[in-house]
Amino acid sequence: MNTIEKTPEKINETVSVIIPTYNRANWICEALDSVLSQTVSPLETIVIDDGSNDDTPERLRHYENRITVLTQTNKGVSAARNAGIKVARGRYVALLDSDDLWEKDKLACQLDFFRKNPDALICQTGEIWIRHGKRVNPMSKHKKLSGMIFEPSLKLCLVSPSAVMIKRELLDSVGLFDESLPACEDYDLWLRISCRYPIYTTETSHVVKRGGHDDQLSRAPGLDRFRIRAIEKILGTDTLTPEQRLEAILVLTEKCRIYAEGCRKRGRFDEADYYNRLIDDFT
Repeated sequence: MNTIEKTPEKINETVSVIIPTYNRANWICEALDSVLSQTVSPLETIVIDDGSNDDTPERLRHYENRITVLTQTNKGVSAARNAGIKVARGRYVALLDSDDLWEKDKLACQLDFFRKNPDALICQTGEIWIRHGKRVNPMSKHKKLSGMIFEPSLKLCLVSPSAVMIKRELLDSVGLFDESLPACEDYDLWLRISCRYPIYTTETSHVVKRGGHDDQLSRAPGLDRFRIRAIEKILGTDTLTPEQRLEAILVLTEKCRIYAEGCRKRGRFDEADYYNRLIDDFT
């Protein structure tokens, strides 16, 4: 396991909550209320309005003096999260998507975990899934694992932004979200972390993950091309063990094969050829 220089005790022990939002006026207040009802303090809440053109700014004004609002032209979720992280003052960073909610003891649970496991750098809680207003049970393949989870994380993203709390020194070590990725930017970050450090999961669920609405990035077509890019990136580094590298190549090959077949069926032959050549580059 890699080691990271520990944060000096004088560093602010505040939890900094980072909430990116874009045209989610109908959701943002519920998300914010769930943060402001947390049982821990001190708490720093940073909302990044990523160029909303609905009434999000007006909704945020109701929270004046209780939150920090950053406004930027629309640059995407990675740039929004990064902007918040860069100004955050706390040792602990907790992410929340603006369509999700926290139960009131979510942050307390994770701080307790870090107190009991001082060498841990990142942990996540379980989730309650809501789709179209109804609770659903995740499939077994979505089960959150705990520990060194790089290999299973290659096939399927097993970490949720709204569920994690991260020590700031970890982000200083591995870097922030890749702003060149319009989607699967979290998958990319979790791979960079999980190949070097354990990602722990608590036994309890404290996140209400709401899905099924049209503006979810996870509903966009062709997302595997961004996952392929993330695997290609990490294969270009020297951070993987031989076993991790072999598994990454196997998963990359399978994702490229499936994606290339889809491109061919849709008449995108040049794109299909690109992903077939990518397979050849790594095999």
